[in-house]
Amino acid sequence: MVRGKIEMKKIENATSRQVTFSKRRNGLLKKAYELSVLCDAQISLIIFSQRGRLYEFSSSDMQKTIERYRKYTKDHETSNHDSQIYLQELKQEASHMITKIDHLEFHKRKLLGQEIAFCSLEELQEIDSQLQKSLGKVRERKAQLFKEQVEKLKAKV
Repeated sequence: MVRGKIEMKKIENATSRQVTFSKRRNGLLKKAYELSVLCDAQISLIIFSQRGRLYEFSSSDMQKTIERYRKYTKDHETSNHDSQIYLQELKQEASHMITKIDHLEFHKRKLLGQEIAFCSLEELQEIDSQLQKSLGKVRERKAQLFKEQVEKLKAKV
């Protein structure tokens, strides 16, 4: 005889519901026991019936298992909280970096001669000073490279 698929919804008939509860409860308790024996798993199972009766199974001391569960969930919540704090710090750092990048891009545009119409005289003098320093460094580096090439040519001759 083939078992038919049952629809997962509350059984309306109280007698049928009680019979199903008893059979499935016993099956669940049996499976918990088998899993604990076969796999050496620490299992605790608590069932409250609709009428308020308590059914339980534990492969070891129920209180120790419950304490272990509480500790695990507490540790998990703590690590989850730490992750959230770390995520907030990363968001703040990203926001700070975006602001810094925007500032640097604005400064770069000024050095390239864009958007200087709105600059004050002091800002223009600062840009001029920075450009003069940069030009001096470029000329210095160019002279150094020229000197190195001359030395290489002398070494070949």
